Amino acid sequence: MSGARVVIALGGNAIAPAGSGGTADEQTRNITAAMRLVADLVETGHEIVLTHGNGPQVGNLLLKNDLAKDVVPPMPLDWCVAQTQATIGFTMCTALEAELAARGRPVPVIPLVSRVRVDRDDPAFASPTKPVGRYLTDPEEVERQVQATGEHWARQGEKGWRRVVASPEPREPLDGQSLALVLEGGAIPIANGGGGVPMVRSEDGSLHGVEAVIDKDLAAVPLAHAVGAQRLLILTDVPGVATGFGTPEERWLDSVTAGELRGLQADGHFAAGSMAPKVEACARFVEGSTVVEPWAAIGDLDDITDVAAGSSGTQVERG
Repeated sequence: MSGARVVIALGGNAIAPAGSGGTADEQTRNITAAMRLVADLVETGHEIVLTHGNGPQVGNLLLKNDLAKDVVPPMPLDWCVAQTQATIGFTMCTALEAELAARGRPVPVIPLVSRVRVDRDDPAFASPTKPVGRYLTDPEEVERQVQATGEHWARQGEKGWRRVVASPEPREPLDGQSLALVLEGGAIPIANGGGGVPMVRSEDGSLHGVEAVIDKDLAAVPLAHAVGAQRLLILTDVPGVATGFGTPEERWLDSVTAGELRGLQADGHFAAGSMAPKVEACARFVEGSTVVEPWAAIGDLDDITDVAAGSSGTQVERG
């Protein structure tokens, strides 16, 4: 299907891979390399909407909060999400516009500081589980941090403790009109970075940011539905989805229906901290889409054009 509207979700670790230094120059190089691949897809005639993760970048800001709290006020999570949206967004915009111009296809790219509504009574606020920020290995230091800030911390295996925050369900993007204007103008939007700035609506109708983070893959689903996308591509650093991952029974999935994926979910094949939200996002997208023959895919960023063409990655259809 040439000319489809495609939402592309890029992982934050594609920008700042684990083990890297995370400098501005390094992240700019990584983003530039990713945008060359996105430009390949633009050249095939697809209409692109970009979204991205920001986990390493928000973790960086939270560490700065801790180190500088006695000098400048720490910033809340919704501000950290907005700041990283802007930083990653302008870098992606600059790189993609330059790449497209060099190919003789000048297209404006517009990053949006995007808000996403969540429910005030979402159970996630009572039971925070999403790890963010640095590790601590000394339980006494963890206790001091909890006493000083009121934060929630939880043991994360052998590496130690991390702060855990609420990760509520994304309900709707709050900047749909802006998105529509960008798309109608023929530009490429970058939206819902890091899952979007989490907002709740009060009884009087006003909106307020909250101390939470939204999963960027799950937030890509209402984004894709809002823009009428035919495809959702979740691009990462693995070739697709596998059952029995890391075991002798490992089996990579080429094509699967949402119903089959739900069955595999129920059998516990997908790890909560890695592939589970990606699988859930793909199933939700195809189940809830109103377009004809929607499908989603999980695949390697390096194979972006093949993933979009259906010849690489794990393809998920309604069935």
